[in-house]
Amino acid sequence: MNILATSAGYRPDGRGGARIGPMIEHAIALSEAGERPSVCLLETATGDHPVAYLRWYEAMGRDRPDVRPSHLALFPMPNVDDVRAHLLAQDVIWVGGGSVANLLAVWRTHGLPEILADAWRAGVVLAGVSAGSLCWHVGGTTDSFGPELRPVTSGLALLPFSNTPHYDSEPGRRPLYQKLVGDGVLPAGWATDDGVGLHFRGTELVETVADRPRAKAWRVALGEDGAVVETAVEPRLLPDPRG
Repeated sequence: MNILATSAGYRPDGRGGARIGPMIEHAIALSEAGERPSVCLLETATGDHPVAYLRWYEAMGRDRPDVRPSHLALFPMPNVDDVRAHLLAQDVIWVGGGSVANLLAVWRTHGLPEILADAWRAGVVLAGVSAGSLCWHVGGTTDSFGPELRPVTSGLALLPFSNTPHYDSEPGRRPLYQKLVGDGVLPAGWATDDGVGLHFRGTELVETVADRPRAKAWRVALGEDGAVVETAVEPRLLPDPRG
């Protein structure tokens, strides 16, 4: 029962495209699938933009030809006959970024919360970046409703914590997240700088990892005096097989 919740995914390939980054590699490794792992991409948070899936197949075909990539699109209708069977057949499910509020609404329409929970309990690695990180938690901070960050509290809650990505790159994230935890709108939780991932086994955080130096994870919780305490966690730097 593994979840990898991250602020990282692809890396630039130097030609204006994308390559499979160390964080996606780590998600695949966590599956311990051996030869020909099955990895499915969900880009619900971008409305299943076709360019996102094209990038996925191009990057996987070039960087990980041993992987059996697939995708689940829900717009305008599911692209597979049996959504449940398809997702439960995967070794890894990777969820892309975008609007977490829209993602959660569409997922609920199609019954994905229950399917994904069953996949998790069956040993499928659930992973993703940004919205694909926040979705597994109780809630966090989001720009789903406009440029001004707001709370979202309708996450799948497989992990009983709050979560905020992009902690170091979007200035509004840190103060809002701490306020929401301090006010009790969100439970205590974890934030990630860009490049950092949180590896949970069950609901226990077992490791923090990063695809770049100097990036950190952060524990945000109430201290004994009721004030918010932010604690930095140094992640393990992942190797990059493509330099």
